[in-house]
Amino acid sequence: MLGVHPLPWPLPAILVWGLSWLLFAGLASAGVTPLLALGLVCALGVAASVLGSTWWRRVIIALGFPLSLAATGVAALPAWAWLLPLLLLLLIYPLNAWRDAPLFPTAKNALKDLAVHAPLAPGALILDAGCGLGDGLLALRAAYPQATLHGLEWSWPLCALCALRCPWARVRQGDIWRADWSCYDMVYLFQRPESMPRAVAKARAELKPGAYLVSLEFEAQELKPLAVLRPPSGKPVWLYRLPLD
Repeated sequence: MLGVHPLPWPLPAILVWGLSWLLFAGLASAGVTPLLALGLVCALGVAASVLGSTWWRRVIIALGFPLSLAATGVAALPAWAWLLPLLLLLLIYPLNAWRDAPLFPTAKNALKDLAVHAPLAPGALILDAGCGLGDGLLALRAAYPQATLHGLEWSWPLCALCALRCPWARVRQGDIWRADWSCYDMVYLFQRPESMPRAVAKARAELKPGAYLVSLEFEAQELKPLAVLRPPSGKPVWLYRLPLD
């Protein structure tokens, strides 16, 4: 998540499962109750699920340990305890956010040439809509060091981690589709193709003339971009400017 090359599948799952069993054994030997140990280890698995590149892989990473623990019968736990990993998973990935983009990080240098094509005055307001763990905010800060950066994230845990990682940005919890975009000079998105028509409609309705809509990887097919940045290695950056017509 921090710019390193992703591990090939299923290595992330195997590593997380192995670490989970080591942690569970260590907690048991330290005298921690099985229920508390399950909660702590499941929290580790859910947090590490961000290593999965798809929703199914995230679920496999998060639920692999508790399912294997239940199959072995090592710990005697009440039936309701097995709902704990599911509750933690929903805390990180709320259901109403599943239709938006998975938690994919923005590469560190993905936006380094953006300011050449979309110059902004010092203090301009930029929103990272769906900021996750803050990789997009870090890339935006590198491109616009004098801008005022805002991040919006639906998941409370991810929002808290992003705020810790990006203390210079205003990060808050909220729904990117309900938030008001009208005050921003630029809105940055890393969503999915299915989300782009909704983003275009919202930008048309709310962004002021001269503001920019920036999408990493996925284009708004109904629009003609102002520019397309194609880094030698990485995803294309689609740049649009209001009025979009």
